[in-house]
Amino acid sequence: MKNGTLLWIDDEIELLRPHILFLESKDYAIDTVTNGRDAIDRCRETTYDLILLDENMPGLSGLETLNLIKEVSPGTPIVMVTKSEEENIMNQAIGSKISDYLIKPVNPNQILLTLKKNIHRREIVTEVTTTGYQQQFGRITMLINEAETIDDWKEIYRNLVRWELELEHTEGSMSEMLRMQKKEANLEFARFVRRNYEDWMAHPDERPLMSPDVFKTHIFPSLDKGEKVFLIVLDNFRFDQWRVIADELTDYFTFDEELYMSILPTATQYARNAIFSGLMPNKIAEMFPELWVDEDEEEGKNLNEKPLIQTQLDRYRRRNTFSYNKINDAAAADKLIAHFNEFGGNDLNVVVFNFIDMLSHARTESRTIRELAADEAAYRSLTLSWFRHTPLSELMRRLADTDYRVIITTDHGSIRVSNPVKVVGDRAVNTNLRYKLGKSLAYNPKEVYEIKEPRRVFLPKPNISTAYIFAWGDNFFAYPNNYNYYVTYYRDTFQHGGISLEEMLIPLITLKSKKK
Repeated sequence: MKNGTLLWIDDEIELLRPHILFLESKDYAIDTVTNGRDAIDRCRETTYDLILLDENMPGLSGLETLNLIKEVSPGTPIVMVTKSEEENIMNQAIGSKISDYLIKPVNPNQILLTLKKNIHRREIVTEVTTTGYQQQFGRITMLINEAETIDDWKEIYRNLVRWELELEHTEGSMSEMLRMQKKEANLEFARFVRRNYEDWMAHPDERPLMSPDVFKTHIFPSLDKGEKVFLIVLDNFRFDQWRVIADELTDYFTFDEELYMSILPTATQYARNAIFSGLMPNKIAEMFPELWVDEDEEEGKNLNEKPLIQTQLDRYRRRNTFSYNKINDAAAADKLIAHFNEFGGNDLNVVVFNFIDMLSHARTESRTIRELAADEAAYRSLTLSWFRHTPLSELMRRLADTDYRVIITTDHGSIRVSNPVKVVGDRAVNTNLRYKLGKSLAYNPKEVYEIKEPRRVFLPKPNISTAYIFAWGDNFFAYPNNYNYYVTYYRDTFQHGGISLEEMLIPLITLKSKKK
């Protein structure tokens, strides 16, 4: 089987015979022509894996030939080979989307390298990445088995996300092995959280950085130094989604990348309100009952975020001015950009983007969106596409031209669920698939993390017998009535509210402009 079929276009092709023989010895089939017109005719007759094109030829020049070949065979990689080192020629070639640029005289190994880069990249990347993960598999397993601290789990999660992103571009069985390792990691992480969560709540000075701590540890210190802060909260934003968006920002910013821990439940009503108020949920309900909305109330659960920010500023006797904007659609985002210059009058600007959470819910409810986001990689891809084509990208470019300290974070992440766990409750029980609260819940205690005394973990207790239960790993709660339909509808959807690496270990990114 040939390694590939090449077309070499050069008016001095006979002088290149030794190179051609070398490549044939490496099992490449090579057609040769001496001018652009013949090259175009060949491209109409044959599909090539790669074309080597001389820039300086009589008749049609290399650049003219390049543009005509692109019309006939737009997907074929073309490597420009030339004696010229003029920057203008290079710019024109690169602007015409060549795949590589070689300066004569070239040696055979240079040509072989460009063939590997442009024809065999996927196979080489697959082989190297697969080998790399195989070598790291045992080490990651050991880290999972020996993890004792939150920092251990952060390292594990970073490793898992790194390999998930690398393996998605490969073909083979390693992705399935990684999926199983990640599932095992989530089971152990859930045990870790269940062992420690109540103790963290009892000793706030010793716990990991959590939702109510974000302003105190990351916003206020910057304001104290006289910096203006722009806080961007992307609802339901996972660390892997941050990693793909980060690549879009490297030209503009340097990053200080952290993971912090969402409180339970990993849901907007609890976690985001805790961020903005600097308080645990039951303290919000006790101190500001007019700003807290119980689960059984029909009012929106995140309508009081601006006044909650004000309560935190007041509690710390801060006089900082701030703005708050929530972006639910493109029109609101466009309006935000149009008024960008007005933000300069504030010490703190807070913007909440709800798109990713809306995407998660739409994927559950829409067959079309479910097809578009069929798996984790596709879900990340939709997030990246949204970032590239919405005003958030423009907002980041605008911020790069300012002195703002930019912070990107979220309230919680989400996990793709697959395993139903039966739970029975009355009509007053909340609808979330990853946590339940109520006074008459029936469940298998071995399948959930149960909190029978909510106040011990600073959760509201609407009734004297209210208990909370949380799903872990990729479990989700299902009711026995109409069970099969319910399970089929919600399996393989992205949910949040429970215990998993994806939901609880979430990005907290501080960005500094490269232009300043």
